[in-house]
Amino acid sequence: MWGPRGTGKSTWTRQAYPEALRIDLLEPAVFRGYSARPERLRELVEANPQRRIVVLDEVQKAPELLAVVHALLEEKGARRFVLTGSSARKLKRSGVDLLAGRAVVRSLHPFLAVELGRAFDLEKALTHGLLPLVWNADAPDDVLKAYAALYVREEVQAEGLVRNVGNFSRFLESISFSHASVLTLSNVARECEVERKVVEGYVAILEDLLLAFRLPVFSKRAKRKVSVHPKFYFFDPGVYRSLRPQGPLDRPEEIAGHALEGLVAQHLRAWIAYGGERNRLFFWRTSSGVEVDFVVYGPDGFWAVEVKNSDRVRDEDLRGLRTFLEDYPETRPLLLYRGRERLKRAGVLCLPCTEFLQRLHPARRLDAGT
Repeated sequence: MWGPRGTGKSTWTRQAYPEALRIDLLEPAVFRGYSARPERLRELVEANPQRRIVVLDEVQKAPELLAVVHALLEEKGARRFVLTGSSARKLKRSGVDLLAGRAVVRSLHPFLAVELGRAFDLEKALTHGLLPLVWNADAPDDVLKAYAALYVREEVQAEGLVRNVGNFSRFLESISFSHASVLTLSNVARECEVERKVVEGYVAILEDLLLAFRLPVFSKRAKRKVSVHPKFYFFDPGVYRSLRPQGPLDRPEEIAGHALEGLVAQHLRAWIAYGGERNRLFFWRTSSGVEVDFVVYGPDGFWAVEVKNSDRVRDEDLRGLRTFLEDYPETRPLLLYRGRERLKRAGVLCLPCTEFLQRLHPARRLDAGT
């Protein structure tokens, strides 16, 4: 089970498997012991035959353990292993045994609005995000400030993922301006005063640490020339806002708009993941700049979703969706906005964003209840 730090992987495994044999590799003494002698895992398992389930928390800290897990799985009367991780970087680098296809991979995301029910608050979600670690904190601002520092210190610096931590810290600040925007690596490199290849590597690190993702352009059966650059998002709006510097020239509504778009992206990714990865998430942008924020395409349906940080719907807000409909009349267009009323404008269903998020459930269609 993959998921960023603070999404509740350990909490979930404790609730789902309370009697499991548990190894937490975030504990320094435990990490040192198993990284020095991975075969200790076999000794522990064989000494506890009554424990049929073994949980390894943050397995990327000691990837050599996967070879031992694989060997134990091949034996008669094999146990069940539950492995959690918040970074695939070290596993990719070391090229270790990835269980030869024996593992079922799942991902854990921040809270969905439907999980929080009546406790969901859109303004709070846009300000502090939906990480359980932050949502339940008494001082969420302090937790968010420490969150990025934790990753720089523990995952980036301690694992030696970058040579210059100062450059990476500046990159984090610079890339925050690309959240919910088309990503042009050369522009970010110029702002950071590093080479483009370095920035490309830094973005890959964020993706491997599950802190960010890129959305590809929807180009299936394209009738127009579309953009070649993906869009970039941090995985949580609270993390984005904690990294985004603010000053007198920054417009609060622009930052809030990007946070809202990121919140919708976060929910759509979780909906796809928890629904079995049957569908895929894209965005659409023509070479002339006409854009649709999200396109969901797969066996469950075909939707185009536009997000507006406004309490009313203007005719120009529908331009991207109407253009997309001309090329793809099969799609179901949705516009999400900050108002309170459902509207139907030029064939486009306009929904309050809060209502859409609270109805979004992995067991239902994207447009259930619309």
